[in-house]
Order: sequence, then C-alpha cells, then structure tokens
Amino acid sequence: MISIIVCMIVGYAFGCISFAYIIGKLNHIDIRDYGSGNAGTTNTMRTLGKKAGIITYLGDVLKVCVAILIMWLVFKDDMDIEAIKLITGFGVVIGHNYPFWLNFKGGKGIAVTSGVILIYDPIILIICLVSFILVVYTTKYVSVGSLTICTLFSAYIAITARDSRNYTELVIFAILFTISAFYTHRANIKRLLAGNENKIGSKKKILGENENSQEEQ
Repeated sequence: MISIIVCMIVGYAFGCISFAYIIGKLNHIDIRDYGSGNAGTTNTMRTLGKKAGIITYLGDVLKVCVAILIMWLVFKDDMDIEAIKLITGFGVVIGHNYPFWLNFKGGKGIAVTSGVILIYDPIILIICLVSFILVVYTTKYVSVGSLTICTLFSAYIAITARDSRNYTELVIFAILFTISAFYTHRANIKRLLAGNENKIGSKKKILGENENSQEEQ
C-alpha cells in the first residue's frame, strides 16, 4: 500500500508540470484564456500552432517517462513493472488534470495517457494510434478519438494481463484511466449528444467568445 501511495504522489508531482502553461507563458499568453481553456496539447496546438503543440505533447510524454523510471528504480524489487507503470502513470494524469499550482485547472490527460500506453506496451500504442486516426478522420471529432484510445487501453489490459499476479490492480487502474477520460470529456460528450461539438479545423477563440468551444487534452 505504501508503494502505491508513493507512486501516486510522485506521479502527481510530475503531472503538475504543465508544459502547455509554460509554452503559453513563453508566448506571452495564459493558454487557459484561449480556446477550450484547457492547459493541454490540443488547445496549445489550436492556439499557438503545430510546433507549440508538438513540444507540449513531447513534454507531457517525457514527464510520464521520468516519473515511471524513478519509481521503477525505487520499487523494482517490490512491485511488478506493469503495476508501477499504471499506478505512477495514473498519478501523472491526475497531476496533469488538476495541478495544485494552477488552481487545479489543467488538461484532460489524453497526451499523458498516450505516454503511459507507450511505456506499458508499444503494441497497444500502435493499435490506439491507428484507431485514433481512423476515428478522428471519420468523425472529425478529436474527443471521440481520445475516448476511443482510453477504452481500448483498458480492454487490452483486461485481456492480456490475465496471468499477472497483479491482475486486479492492473484492471482497476486501467479502468480509472478510462473513467478519468470520460469525466474530463463530459462537456464534450454532452455536445456530441446535442450535435454541436466542434470539429477539427474550428478556429481558436479567446475563452468566452464561443460557448461551445471544444475541450480537449
């Protein structure tokens, strides 16, 4: 139990490093005042362009990698590596979504989750990436693609980790990733059901100019 708590705390601390906010400040804006108001990859890309979005994404993936590496070095003799990856990774997602120093207003955790998927198993990352591209290309909704990859990740772990001694813990945390994604995308889901969710290519606006601005990572 102590190891789980430590992994969550360390993960949260790294998750609180908001690259979207930092990149925004380097460009003399508070990213939370634009677009969806989220400090995440998608909003950064829509607001500041592809280069800023890519840098933000790489930063979000890096913080996952570093947090998990540190926890592996600390607990490699006490915990299975799969458990370390998921538990620490989920802590990073929580920190990314609710950073204390930004009044708990961060991103939606999809970029961070993709980093966890990469480290957990590159095979499922490929499956999720292809699925994301196909879903977004077909629907034009990034939110639908984001929810799809989180659901696939949970299903993959539930199916492939059956022989693990930590199967229950792995499945629980995998489901938590999906629950977190659906919760942070609850506004998107409402708009999808109402038929007024913004599609790819929608213009960025200062927060407040568009009540239906799309919220993402």
